[in-house]
Amino acid sequence: MPVFAYQGLNDDGAKVRGILEADSAKGARFALRGQGIFPTEVHEEASPEQRRRTGDARISQQELAIVARQLATLFAAGIPAVEALSAVGEQTDKPGVEKIMRQIRDAVTQGSSIADAMAEHPATFPPIFIGMIRAGEAAGAIDLVLERLAQYTETQVQLQSRVRNALTYPILMFSISGAIVFFLLSFVVPKVTKIFADKQEALPWPTRFLLSISHILADWWWLIAILLVIAILGALAAIRRPEGRLWFDRKLLTLPVIGPLFTQIAVGRFSRTLATLLAGGIPLLEALELASNTSGNTALGAAVEEARIGVREGESLGDLLQASGLFPPLLIRMIAVGERSGELEPMLIRVADAYEQEVESALSALTSVLEPAMMVIMGGLVLFIVLAVLLPIFEINSLVG
Repeated sequence: MPVFAYQGLNDDGAKVRGILEADSAKGARFALRGQGIFPTEVHEEASPEQRRRTGDARISQQELAIVARQLATLFAAGIPAVEALSAVGEQTDKPGVEKIMRQIRDAVTQGSSIADAMAEHPATFPPIFIGMIRAGEAAGAIDLVLERLAQYTETQVQLQSRVRNALTYPILMFSISGAIVFFLLSFVVPKVTKIFADKQEALPWPTRFLLSISHILADWWWLIAILLVIAILGALAAIRRPEGRLWFDRKLLTLPVIGPLFTQIAVGRFSRTLATLLAGGIPLLEALELASNTSGNTALGAAVEEARIGVREGESLGDLLQASGLFPPLLIRMIAVGERSGELEPMLIRVADAYEQEVESALSALTSVLEPAMMVIMGGLVLFIVLAVLLPIFEINSLVG
């Protein structure tokens, strides 16, 4: 049976809204009048099954943080859940946010909890949101939980933005440099060096090398492109497989220079997630299960899952993480101190703060090194190409002279 959302006025003149099932919009209006409600707006809504078939509206992490903070403010002010969800949906200018909030509001109106309503949208709300909100509803402290979730999400967004901004310029420079070199070798150099084609043996080695590379690119560029596409698609297919992803993520942590950076990012994210879950009243075993998938590295996630099994059997979390060989000493020591003192959450927050500061410093240092390095490499390549073209000309001029 179709589902209709309505707005109207009750016998006291107060505004009311909700959803109901009816054969048609006319039938919905008739049913509402029978309940003492004068309908001012009635429109058909998609059913939960239809929403699952059509997919969720995607919203960004930044928008998710804004939603959490707005809901926290409204709940702290004593606004009922349905009104708070409606207010957030109505005041946003993002269609995706408005759609999600409306669907959650309708589910809550029908008697669902907020956590269960959000669980119907797994592409929008991560498990940490659902788990913490469920705990907040049970404890009657959903406003505090949403405030922590907002802070957590904003911190993650800021970290992602810093990483993206730090790597954008070097990647852009590398792409531009590669395109320029490819253009020179494929189109410019062959025309300039055509006059040297019949004097291959007498040419300097830089010119011979440049001509060979240029001929390969000019004659076989299509084969190189095909092989490159096959290699990229093959690598992506291998990474999508669980064992391939696990191998890749484990190797990523051991790479020189960038390996420690990826480790700090993943460990900082895991530490802050686990601290946020514990602060939200989630038991340690459940918190470890939720946090194991938030580090962004499947190797670390698998190690956390193994540690969770050991903790369930009474072993120390710090000892179990140390046995994996993947977690840095600072995290191990701080967890050990937190377990002994019964203050694991503040210790994890200190670890997250420390690693986020280290990541920011490492990104600044990496950027300051990469930018001049890219300029030097680009200049060296262009200089080599220019010399390879000019050396034979200088030799011809010296012979003529």
